[in-house]
Amino acid sequence: MDKSKKTLKVAVTGAAGNIAYSLIPMLANGDVFGPDVSVHISMLDLPDCEVLMKGVAMELEDCAFPLLAGIEYGTDPKKMLKDVDVAILLGGKIRTPGMERIDLLEVNATIFKEHGQALEEVGKPDCKVLVVVNPCNTMCYILMQHCTKIPRKNFTALMRLDHNRLVGQLATKFNTTPDKVSNVVVWGNHSLTQYPDVSYAKVDGVSVLEKKSEVEFLRGDMITTIQKRGGAVLHLKKRSTVLSGAIAARDHLRNWYQGTKEGDWVSMAVWMDGKSYDLPEGLVCSVPVRCKNFEWEIVQGLEIDEFSIQESVNELLQEKEEADSIM
Repeated sequence: MDKSKKTLKVAVTGAAGNIAYSLIPMLANGDVFGPDVSVHISMLDLPDCEVLMKGVAMELEDCAFPLLAGIEYGTDPKKMLKDVDVAILLGGKIRTPGMERIDLLEVNATIFKEHGQALEEVGKPDCKVLVVVNPCNTMCYILMQHCTKIPRKNFTALMRLDHNRLVGQLATKFNTTPDKVSNVVVWGNHSLTQYPDVSYAKVDGVSVLEKKSEVEFLRGDMITTIQKRGGAVLHLKKRSTVLSGAIAARDHLRNWYQGTKEGDWVSMAVWMDGKSYDLPEGLVCSVPVRCKNFEWEIVQGLEIDEFSIQESVNELLQEKEEADSIM
């Protein structure tokens, strides 16, 4: 290993899971932080997953990634989250048939309370955090309440999967490649109430709304397709998304660290301070952001249909109230 390279210590929880198995190689080969940054991977999962983590660690060694500076794994959050620069939180219960959303929130809230307390005790004050576990917006909120030494702007939740789905659908609809699609945004919660917005979307630099024959579709069926995409994949595969989830986490972190494209933005769920788009203070809500040097700023001044996002805001407020009652 080139000792002159910068090294980031990156924690991955739920490390024995499928999304982690897809994401960790991307961290180790430079896809996320670039070719000049080495990574030390710290893997955390439950005690009954320790053998699986050992197997993953062995495979990582066998891959001989040039940027892999070290590997460790364990089951104690206070050990595995100690002094990490980046924490990617994938570990939590998934919703099963018949489970109410509040039940899932209660179960995962316990996990995130523990992780928040561990980060408060042993984490770096400048640690950057990505929450993937659902309901991810509210899990991010819960995490913040138990880790006050890390600035709220350092906590984010994953909305990039929804963002990428919208980009992919537009590329398919207009018979082009995803890199030709820009300026889409998904507002609100990572749920069926989210608002996929194409008001400023462009394909090959041209507003999609200039294609008059497609406006009804873009304002109707397209929105429903994105909102229900996860369920559609689950129905077909009989399991939740894995590869697209890992790619979304990669893209979220890569843009946060390396920056967004000039003139474009991405969707991130971040802490609301009450000063943007009349969104209530205290929510973790998806908005358009531009990124540079591991910092983000909300894109201001876009026109948004208040009716279209209000349902998602109401749901986030309800989840926040439920989270507060649990805590």
